[in-house]
Amino acid sequence: MKMKKLMLRAAAVLAAACLLASAVGASPAVAARCAILVDADSGRVLYEKDAGRRCLIASTTKIMTGLLIAEEGGLERAVIVPPEAAGVEGSSLYLKAGEETTVEALLYGLMLRSGNDAAVALAVASAGSVEAFVDRMNRRAAELGLADTHYANPNGLDDEENYSTARDLARLACAAMENPVLRQVTSTKRIQFGQRSFTNHNKLLWRCAGTVGVKTGYTKAAGRLLVSAAERYGRRLVAVTINDPQDWRDHQALLEFGFAAMTPGSWGEAGDALGAVPVTGGTALLAQCCLEAPLAYALLEGETAAVRLCLPRFAFAPIAAGTRAGTAQLLVDGRIAAEAPIVWTGEVPALE
Repeated sequence: MKMKKLMLRAAAVLAAACLLASAVGASPAVAARCAILVDADSGRVLYEKDAGRRCLIASTTKIMTGLLIAEEGGLERAVIVPPEAAGVEGSSLYLKAGEETTVEALLYGLMLRSGNDAAVALAVASAGSVEAFVDRMNRRAAELGLADTHYANPNGLDDEENYSTARDLARLACAAMENPVLRQVTSTKRIQFGQRSFTNHNKLLWRCAGTVGVKTGYTKAAGRLLVSAAERYGRRLVAVTINDPQDWRDHQALLEFGFAAMTPGSWGEAGDALGAVPVTGGTALLAQCCLEAPLAYALLEGETAAVRLCLPRFAFAPIAAGTRAGTAQLLVDGRIAAEAPIVWTGEVPALE
């Protein structure tokens, strides 16, 4: 497929996006005290309700704890459970002081079972003390621009100095879901480590297509909290509700509302021809190339898209069929939103 044909396909998708935008319904009614829905790719806010109010955040605190541990790596590392992790109140893995486990098992227990004791064990193993780890949490929050967030502990047990907003939680979740280790953990429904079996508390993994995370939370003072992330059409949405007695229903409604505002589109299919590149020192003057994989993405109302082919001005022989020639990029409002590899479609031997 030539560049012109790719652009015609883009124009058709843009036209469809304008038609869909007029058909999308009103924002859903949400029971939460605070809520927000964000497109993680562009940062665009699709819905919000008192999203800047500082609130207690219960176990959604563990998103930051999990992110720091995932960024640190070394999941196979052995951990000896410290005395301060045994008997921590609230949701628990029932860890015993002196017990040996791994960072990986504790991370899954933290994010799936919401183990408060796992949070303490990870904090001590990572930073030497809970206090030192909490300091790291607050530094990372500052790096992410979470101006209305402060941590007092790694697990979210009620503390007036442990707070955030729906908006900051959404920003944190967007960053957290960029980490492949943490995304793998939060998208896992069930897993077993030795005698311990963890089932994810996030019911959206079963109820809402494309869900990949993130974390539930509850204390009597904070109410029910939920941070969710779902992926469809090459895009990721993040939803947050705070103090919401109908959180499962509301998140499904928010995510469906957000995805309904998008127009799925394809700017190229695997095998589409993209023309030829001049060859130096080969038995042929030109080498043909094509898309190796589909170039697909969804657009929101008002977004503009263009395809950019990143290919060499010329290629040196020999050229093997199926090897990488370049990249096709989909630019949405000037940013790279999706990419697909371009490969050579035929062999060009070198001149003898």
